[in-house]
Amino acid sequence: MSKGFLLIVSGPSGCGKGTVCQELFKKNEELLFSVSATTRKPREGEIDGVNYFFVDEEKFTNMVNDNEFLEYAKVHYNYYGTPKKFVLEKIEKGEVVVLEIDVQGALQVKEAYPEAVSIFLVPPSMNELKNRIIKRGTETEKDINIRLENAFWELKFIDKYDYIVMNDEVIKAVEKIESIITAEKLKVKRHKNIMEKIIS
Repeated sequence: MSKGFLLIVSGPSGCGKGTVCQELFKKNEELLFSVSATTRKPREGEIDGVNYFFVDEEKFTNMVNDNEFLEYAKVHYNYYGTPKKFVLEKIEKGEVVVLEIDVQGALQVKEAYPEAVSIFLVPPSMNELKNRIIKRGTETEKDINIRLENAFWELKFIDKYDYIVMNDEVIKAVEKIESIITAEKLKVKRHKNIMEKIIS
């Protein structure tokens, strides 16, 4: 059995990470979504261990102290983190685990787990990125400008990633990511017993 891997899909806010990952999972049911731990309360319909691992703040703090996260952050009064154990267990079983995350989180993960395969998703242009954020209709002009400033800052970290995928069309972006997954699955390092299989 070949070893799996952690696939990071990252990029600036508004680049379409969520939409691309949604389509990727729809087309590739064998891919696993990386389940995060959070201190926020479950919303209606959310299932512990499926949508999130729901924990209290004390448990989360203990997990941080025990180095159980690949990355973690506080967002809107609640903590979120990527549990190391879940990801590594699935990888050992040959699974491809997909983690959709912002740039700062992705850099944390790469530092904690350099073997992760990382994709930086970029918009066709910064004007297009601005248009996408405006179309959401959820941000004030001040928020939009902050997001654009952040996006320009995040672009400086492209060279920390393994691959770059332009999200000009969702389907095309998904196809490129599928090609990356196929290539990564075929890497020799993921097939330690390949010679035994061939010779036997």
